Parts: sequence; C-alpha cells; structure tokens
Amino acid sequence: MKLTIIRLVTFTDQDHIDLAKVWPEYSPASLQVDETHHIYAARFNDRLLAAVRVTLLGTQGALDSLRVRDITRRRGVGKYLLDEVILDNPNITTRWITEAGVEDRSVMAAFAQAVGFTAQNDGWVKR
Repeated sequence: MKLTIIRLVTFTDQDHIDLAKVWPEYSPASLQVDETHHIYAARFNDRLLAAVRVTLLGTQGALDSLRVRDITRRRGVGKYLLDEVILDNPNITTRWITEAGVEDRSVMAAFAQAVGFTAQNDGWVKR
C-alpha cells in the first residue's frame, strides 16, 4: 500500500489505538479537532505511523507534537507529513514547530533545519 497523509476529522477505534502509539501521553478525549485545530497523520496499511497537531491563527500555523513512530523513522515520513500539511494550508505564510510534544530536541532541531526551518527560543519557524 501507498503511504498517504490525511487530515483526521473523525477517529475510528483503530485510529485511537494507533495514535496512542504515536502519542502515548494524549488521551483520546484530548484529540479534539475543529476548524482551528487539525490533526494530520501518515497512514500505511490502514495504520497511522506519524501525526502532527496544527493550530491555525490567521496566516500563522503552529505545529506541535510532530512525531513519527520509532519503527518508521528515518524514511522520509515526517518530511512527507510536513509537506502535505503545508500544501493543505496554502494561506499559512508563517509556520512554527513548537517544542510541545518533542521527544528529543536535538533530533527535532536536525529535522527542522533539514526541512528549511530556523531555530527560535521555543521552537523552529519557517516564513
């Protein structure tokens, strides 16, 4: 099967199980989505392998908890997820990856720099 990036609007039971593997610290009740708060995920073989939460405010987008499951890292999934989030939100001119939900700041810093973000005090930004 092909890796696809989806915006989650509703959650299946399997989505909750998969997201618990991506984000073990979040309960299903905390994964609320609306027009301002989105969740995007990478799906492969009917399973979610990566996810990011996006909060939209005007022309700014804050991305938090960008995470790829350990077994899938270093294969371009995070970059593909980020690229698709950017394509799906063309009105966003400033993107900010926050430190919220970051497991390892040095790994995220290397990733953010590789995809064109610049380090800030509390995350990484791309204009």
